[in-house]
Amino acid sequence: MWGDVTAGLMVSRPVLVARLLELEAAGALTTAHVRAGAQVGGVNVRTVWRWLDAARTEGRVERRPRARLELSDQAWEVLAQAGGNVAVLHRHLKDAGGEVPSLASLYRVVRRDLEAGRVLPDRVVVRREREEQRTRQALADLALAGTREDGVTKAAACRPPHSVPAASAGLSAGEGGAVAGVALPAGAQLVRTSSVRAVAEAVGQAMATEGAVCVFGDPGRGKTAAVRMALHEVPPGWRVTWVPVPVRPSVSGMRRAVFDALALPGRFPHTSALADAAVAGALREARVLVVDEAQRLPVPCLEYLQSLWDDPGTRITLVLCGSGSERALARLPQLASRVGAWQEVPRLAAAEVAAVVTGFHPLWSTVPAPDLAWIDQSCAHGTFRMWAALTAHLQNALLTTADAAVDRALLRRLFRRVAPPL
Repeated sequence: MWGDVTAGLMVSRPVLVARLLELEAAGALTTAHVRAGAQVGGVNVRTVWRWLDAARTEGRVERRPRARLELSDQAWEVLAQAGGNVAVLHRHLKDAGGEVPSLASLYRVVRRDLEAGRVLPDRVVVRREREEQRTRQALADLALAGTREDGVTKAAACRPPHSVPAASAGLSAGEGGAVAGVALPAGAQLVRTSSVRAVAEAVGQAMATEGAVCVFGDPGRGKTAAVRMALHEVPPGWRVTWVPVPVRPSVSGMRRAVFDALALPGRFPHTSALADAAVAGALREARVLVVDEAQRLPVPCLEYLQSLWDDPGTRITLVLCGSGSERALARLPQLASRVGAWQEVPRLAAAEVAAVVTGFHPLWSTVPAPDLAWIDQSCAHGTFRMWAALTAHLQNALLTTADAAVDRALLRRLFRRVAPPL
């Protein structure tokens, strides 16, 4: 029997242990057999004795499976927030207490999972997004509606009476004419201009054909507000999803942005294939996918959006919005050729200023039309964002200055606040 064991070299562990157990059962097992088994197995004699002991006590002749080190989803989130810095993750695990693997082991696990397809955001992108989030939170903490006196907002007490604009001028969109995602000064109301109506028409035609539309124009002209007004009420069966564009976006960053914007259940998948499958499944229903600040998108990100739109199983109307978005699309002719409408949002026409601004906020209703035209020529230049800034500063001046009157001297002082220095 033992001759069969020693007939070949480097016998496997299961075969060797089985033969030794047979000798032991027959009462013929000796130390010489164990030494010979260690020789043909290429291991130490004590190792063979441990194998035999494991077979007797545990019934196991195979090697005990080594525990595979895995990182939890929480650990991956910490790693992502650290921009992929494994040393930061190692310090975090040590601070949390418990058994902590070595730094070298963590590096091997992270490298193994990344090679298997796990996506980790670029550390520069993560750091900038974190800084942007902190800035947005700081601005939100500093946002004040006015000084409160006796539990009543002083701004509301000093505000001129609210005048109801004509039905054709204002958009009925919730309390105060507000649309989600559009920040307005207190008391302001969105106004349907000719540009807003043109954007609504272009977006509506794109939805009818499940096509694409590009909304462009200089900063501050109201492109985003126009798109939000156009999509405030969509036909039954349609849903609207706004996809934020990360700073210096990558394909992995855009994939994560689309996944998060769709509010899909569960955590973001470890591989790009699983993430794409989840996104494509959610886009099988009729949906308007709005990508604001599209001018930031490099060609690979545009190709990713095109792949979602070209998927035969998806039903997407793609709206690309932003100052310079038309130039970004020009870098990818195969996507630009699919755009059904190129809708520019121009400056507010001089003939529209009086009607639009008085409908925008009641503060301007007492200002004569020639003065409104002078304000537009001197400072606002047909830019809605400038008019909104002037409105906020004018409100503050009327609240904080005793016996303040809306005259040209006050307005010139406000011009210096809102106009960028030359």
